[in-house]
Amino acid sequence: MAMRHLLLTCDAVGGVWQYSTDLARALEPLGYQVTLAVMGPSPNEAARDSIAGSANISLVDSGLELDWLAADPAPVIDAERRLAEMAGDLGADLVQLHTPALVSMGRYRCPVIAVQHSCVATWWAAVHGGDMPEDFVWRTEMVARGLQHAAVAIAPSTAFAEAVRRVYGVMPFTVHNGRALPVPARKPMRDYVFTAGRLWDDGKNVRVLDEAAARISAPFLAAGPVIAPHGGALAIESLQAIGTLDEVGLAERLSERPVFASSALYEPFGLAVLEAASAGCALILSDIPTFRELWEGAATFVDANDAKGYARAIEHMLSSRAARLDAGGRAQERAHRYIPAAMAGAMAHHYAMAEQRVAA
Repeated sequence: MAMRHLLLTCDAVGGVWQYSTDLARALEPLGYQVTLAVMGPSPNEAARDSIAGSANISLVDSGLELDWLAADPAPVIDAERRLAEMAGDLGADLVQLHTPALVSMGRYRCPVIAVQHSCVATWWAAVHGGDMPEDFVWRTEMVARGLQHAAVAIAPSTAFAEAVRRVYGVMPFTVHNGRALPVPARKPMRDYVFTAGRLWDDGKNVRVLDEAAARISAPFLAAGPVIAPHGGALAIESLQAIGTLDEVGLAERLSERPVFASSALYEPFGLAVLEAASAGCALILSDIPTFRELWEGAATFVDANDAKGYARAIEHMLSSRAARLDAGGRAQERAHRYIPAAMAGAMAHHYAMAEQRVAA
């Protein structure tokens, strides 16, 4: 089988790195050689080690500025130019971008798949509503142009794809994310509550969990950064911030099967929820369309802004081992749908579709 060469952009500061490396590894048996073009800060040693044994992955530390940290369109336009040149130099058959903004000028000579992991326009609509800040307008315009130029657009959930359609008039195809964590030995179940993610992000709505933490009898731990890359920090009072965990540390913590909670207002998919579900944690989630799509029947849902409701749901789960084991079992069973092999198979289908569209 002839190998196809995919240039895949990502960053090393969040869930896009996890998505990209899981996808790249899962594409190997399907015949894909993957060049990971990292934008923004360089991957740390642990991140590099996580892909060191993958024969089909090459890493390029591009030095290009991340689109969501750019002060104006110029660095994003320059990044597209340089990525297009890189694709040509590598002889890439396909390019997969982590944002449509990187194909807004249409410079690539091979088919481009744009994955809409998130965007400021849909984030603003979910978290604040009303008119966007001026800084968000040019970013939204670049995404809109990119969605028109891409051969295929992808979103990680149908709920998010619908949010994209409402803003941009383009309905991406849905390919659910997949995730694979190291599997440590299962530990005895421990009575605490856990959340993880970009704690500083207003879309994660962590203030509600902080309020709920003050109302419950068990510790409530929160993993992830509280300081945003662009400045600003989350002030918490009752949550116990434990910093950012690497894959092994996160897997070890989840193997204790704490109750997992998320009060997100905005979540295109939610890798942290999938990680918790895969470990058999009971899920208490905000009642938003994405979580309903992915976890209906496998989670307890609470209004995203109801701190008392979260506290009641958490205390109920902690008070009944039988209910907690049942909830964790249902979550783990549902998580089997969202694995890297399924994600890679679906993406390979869309790669072929993109090549057919460009060839037509």
